[in-house]
Amino acid sequence: MTQDAYIYDAVRTPRGKGRKDGALHEVTAARLSALTLNAVKERNGLDGYAVEDVIWGNATQVGEQGGCLARTAVLASDLDERIPGLSINRFCASGMEAVNLAANQVKGGAGHGYIAGGVEMMGRVAMGSDGAAIAVDPSIAMDTYFVPQGISADIIATEYGISRDDADAYAVESQKRAKAAWDDKRFEKSVVTVRDVNGVPILDHDEYMRPGTDMQSLGALKASFKEMGEVMPGFDKVAIMKYPHLERINHIHHAGNSSGIVDGAAAVLIGDKAFGEANGLTPRARIKATAKIGTDPTIMLTGPVPVTEKILAETGMEIGDIDLFEVNEAFASVVLRFVQRFDVDHAKLNVNGGAIAMGHPLGASGAIIIGTLLDEMERTDKEVGLATLCVASGMGAATVIERV
Repeated sequence: MTQDAYIYDAVRTPRGKGRKDGALHEVTAARLSALTLNAVKERNGLDGYAVEDVIWGNATQVGEQGGCLARTAVLASDLDERIPGLSINRFCASGMEAVNLAANQVKGGAGHGYIAGGVEMMGRVAMGSDGAAIAVDPSIAMDTYFVPQGISADIIATEYGISRDDADAYAVESQKRAKAAWDDKRFEKSVVTVRDVNGVPILDHDEYMRPGTDMQSLGALKASFKEMGEVMPGFDKVAIMKYPHLERINHIHHAGNSSGIVDGAAAVLIGDKAFGEANGLTPRARIKATAKIGTDPTIMLTGPVPVTEKILAETGMEIGDIDLFEVNEAFASVVLRFVQRFDVDHAKLNVNGGAIAMGHPLGASGAIIIGTLLDEMERTDKEVGLATLCVASGMGAATVIERV
């Protein structure tokens, strides 16, 4: 007999600029993770051997983010040392996969409660610094027609007729929505202030936002991936070898319509009915379904479309049954392709802005958007929500939640 898996709480840190002058630059991944775990413990009055495991995602598992960071974070936190830790990596979907894995463990009866989420300190541990065989092993790179993600985003734009103006207009709207959400205190329920050892606040807001962004300022930016595509090392030629019908790649993405490099962490408290009763907690939502899928590794970032098709088919739902959507804004073309494929009303999608405005801390983002989705469902009294991300090397992940 399967158990229902419920979300009891969802928290996140603010996102700091992922560079040396970013507010969170002096905080390690273990410390930021521990702060997030402590917030879950304190907010929910958890005591002792309260959860079965901490499942923690991070995409660059090297240096201070290596060595089973999940277990290190537990030991650095106020959680009981009997709680183990599991680090996982599904690139950008790591935080979501942690939540999905925890939910499915609960459904299968492998423990009553879990804390799941993730972290990425992109200003301290550089993206790609762990190496990746698909990129650095020529025999694999050639066989898979490997190109960097920015080129993939531009391939999507070329294949599906998404213009630079389309992408820039979407980016401007993301910035406007993020500012409106912060001004309206819509994130107040879930964002925990990061403090130093003396309790002094370090960061209490998403630092990356640029609310003054407009079409004119974005129009002045140089396409980020044009040179690597056309000149050195010439990834456009690799793409056209695989997709000869394209003839040329239209490079539309730049820093303003792509996700921001930031630091951040997020956690979700998941459990069955007995877990809530034992800890005096009321469930906020049920995790109705989870899904993951592999996709074409060259165009790479189309995963939200087939994984959404898959999760809808497996649940017997239609796109119209979803009240709210969170589609991670890795690049503008990723979200615009999703909107194009499903004819989704933009008023139902990323209503509080996304990673273009607030940043994409790789291993944390999946958990962040699940929490953001839940908060917004409660704020606007919606019943069913879907969160999904594109994933490096050609994958997609999705989660459907429903309020209880």
